[in-house]
Amino acid sequence: MVSIVLASHGDLAEGLKMTGSMVFGDQPNVATVSLMPSMGPDDFRQKVEEAVASFDDPEDVLFLVDLWGGTPFNQISGLFDAHPSWAILTGVNLPMLVEVYTARFDASKTAHDIAKHVISEARAGVRVKPESLEPVEVKPAAAAAPAAHQGAIPEGTVLGDGHIKFVLARVDTRLLHGQVATTWTKMTNPDRIIVVSDAVSHDDLRKSMIMEAAPPGVKAHVVPVQKMIEVAKDPRFGATKAMLLFETPQDLLRAVEGGVDIKEVNLGSMAHSVGKVVVTNAIAMDNDDVETLEKLAARGITFDIRKVPADSAESFDAMIKKAKSELAAQ
Repeated sequence: MVSIVLASHGDLAEGLKMTGSMVFGDQPNVATVSLMPSMGPDDFRQKVEEAVASFDDPEDVLFLVDLWGGTPFNQISGLFDAHPSWAILTGVNLPMLVEVYTARFDASKTAHDIAKHVISEARAGVRVKPESLEPVEVKPAAAAAPAAHQGAIPEGTVLGDGHIKFVLARVDTRLLHGQVATTWTKMTNPDRIIVVSDAVSHDDLRKSMIMEAAPPGVKAHVVPVQKMIEVAKDPRFGATKAMLLFETPQDLLRAVEGGVDIKEVNLGSMAHSVGKVVVTNAIAMDNDDVETLEKLAARGITFDIRKVPADSAESFDAMIKKAKSELAAQ
C-alpha cells in the first residue's frame, strides 16, 4: 500500500488527516508534517525524513502538500531526486485526500499511478455555486513563432531610465517560499525575483529548488553578491522590476556597500541557531546581526519588520534593544 505524507504550513495537514479519518477511519502509513513559525527549513526536512522512515515502504510515498513553492514543497522537492518512485501533489484538498484513500485500496497501484489518477479528480472537486460563476474555458490562441535569433541585449544599451527598480528587498532565511511566492509577489508585482547569496549561488540543489518555486510569470535568478552589484549598475536592467531576497543581513550590507541602492528592507525571517536570541516570533539574532543591522540603519535604510503584509510591523528600535539585552544576559 502506498504511504502518504500530508505536509503543510501550520495545522492544515493535521486537520485534513483528522477529517479523512472521519470519512474513512484511521489509515495506516499516513503521516503529517507541519511547518510551524519556530521551525527552520532544516527542521522541517528532518521531520519529513523521520515520517518517511516510519513507513512500511519508504520508497513508495505520495506527498500531498499545501502550496507549490512553499517551504514544505521546497524541502520535500530537495529530497525528491534521490527517490524516483515518490510523487508530489500540491494544492491538497479534501476531495484529493478522499480519492487518494480510495485509490490506494488497490495494492497494485504505485504512488505515480495514484498521483496521475487523482490530479484530475482533485481539480474537479473545486466547484462553485451558482454555476454561472464557473469560468468559461477559452482555447488559447496560436502562439507566434519565436524569432530566429534572440541574442543578449548589447552592452551599453539603456532601457527605461537605466536604473533597476527594487519593488522589495527582504531578508529571509528561507528565501523564496510560500509567503514570498504568493502574498509578497502579488503585493509588489515584480517581473524578476533575485536571490542574492554567495552560498546559494554555488549550491546547485538549492538553486534548482528556488527556480521551481518561482510563481507563474515571474523569472527567478540566483546570483552572488558581487554579480548583484554589477547588475544594479547596468543600464540594460532599467526596465526591470526586481524583488531581492537575502538570506542574511550580512549579504545585504555587502550589497549596499557595493552600491545597490536599497532604501527600505523587509525583515521577514532570521532563523534561530546556536548563539542567537529570539527577539520576535520570526527573528533571532546574534551580536553580528545586531551590528550589521545598525550599520544598515546608519546608512539611512528603514526597516519593515513583518512576515506577511497583513501582519502589524514590529518596532526596529525595540527589537534591537531586546536583542542587545538578551545577548548581554547570555
